Amino acid sequence: MKKHIRLLLAAVAISVLASGCAINRATATVDPSANLDKLRVVQVRKTEGEDGTIQKLVAGNLRKRGYEVSEDAKAPEKVDAVVTYVDKWMWDITMYLIELTVIVRDPKSDFPLASGNSFHTSLTRLSPPEMVDEVVGNIFKESEKQK
Repeated sequence: MKKHIRLLLAAVAISVLASGCAINRATATVDPSANLDKLRVVQVRKTEGEDGTIQKLVAGNLRKRGYEVSEDAKAPEKVDAVVTYVDKWMWDITMYLIELTVIVRDPKSDFPLASGNSFHTSLTRLSPPEMVDEVVGNIFKESEKQK
């Protein structure tokens, strides 16, 4: 009987520990006054101190969606939106992108028109291109819902 109780306790402990490590969250919000359909030209601003990897992924994802994208530090003369991001990395045997937030901003006022966030811990981790696709895709899905 003691053996069964020990096995049951061990199973419960493993279950509790494992469930705490697997977090998967993806959200997006779009300001009701924003019309993302009108965006044509966007600037993706590199985060200071970042090597440009995420900037290139975000820019590439937006290009695939049909936008004209500038990655230059200086915005083009006519830009419809500025896209910024915050990437957080974690170490778990290898470095991986644990959280990514993308914000679409009005180029004149810097007001956030839309934002998306993806958070995946080690057990549910996605590659950086998959995280970018999830975040950007969710922003535009949320924009479609508002129509």
